[in-house]
Amino acid sequence: MHLEEFAEGSSFLHRADPRVKIIIFSLFSILCATATDLKIPLYYLIYSVFLLFIADLKIKPFLSRIFVANFFILFIWIFIPLSYHSNPYTTVGMFKISHEGLRYALLITVKCNAIIIATITLLSTSSVFSLAHAMLHLKVPQKLVTIFFLFYRYITVIHEEYLKIRQAVMVRGFTPRTDIHTYKTYAYMIGGMLIKSYERAEEIYRAMLCRGFHGFFPLFEHFHTRKNDIIFGIISLSSFILFWTIK
Repeated sequence: MHLEEFAEGSSFLHRADPRVKIIIFSLFSILCATATDLKIPLYYLIYSVFLLFIADLKIKPFLSRIFVANFFILFIWIFIPLSYHSNPYTTVGMFKISHEGLRYALLITVKCNAIIIATITLLSTSSVFSLAHAMLHLKVPQKLVTIFFLFYRYITVIHEEYLKIRQAVMVRGFTPRTDIHTYKTYAYMIGGMLIKSYERAEEIYRAMLCRGFHGFFPLFEHFHTRKNDIIFGIISLSSFILFWTIK
């Protein structure tokens, strides 16, 4: 599992100062999520799609992530229009589909896709180390940054342990079915993965202590904000304000 797949590139967003990107993304997410009118999130969606073209990302992994996210959003289109009680509504067989419920489902879909695309284009184009470094510069609590960095970094390690356990089970002829044996096998796999994760964490912690770890990672290199980063930040923040003023 490669968690920094989008961080590999040479586009403007890949070279941009992570501090600027975090500030832009934070304001983007807050304003987009709190918007009540459909028109404003549409503007933010157009902005995030524009960033997608600038980032020049790999299409296949990007589409796979968007598909997974929208698969869960699909359930919103099933439950909200049917459960939202308002007039007018359309009757389809025994179901009453609320027009206002459809509007809310569309609003949520546009907001989610705008924020997801912005997350990929703004944050995923930087390495996790750069993001953690930038968060420290932005005065985010040091312990929180350390937890974020270790959590992000060792998801891959846990996933590798899962693949080893899964491969060992498959070699022994395990075939998933809807029976008690399958449920027990999956329970053993989860338990084994938790035990191996705990043992690996202990090994890593002892190794870090041997190397002088005192609860934080020292910073030896620092960012340099360029003129292009400042221009990008000003244009983005001005655009967000403009989106809110357009009626």
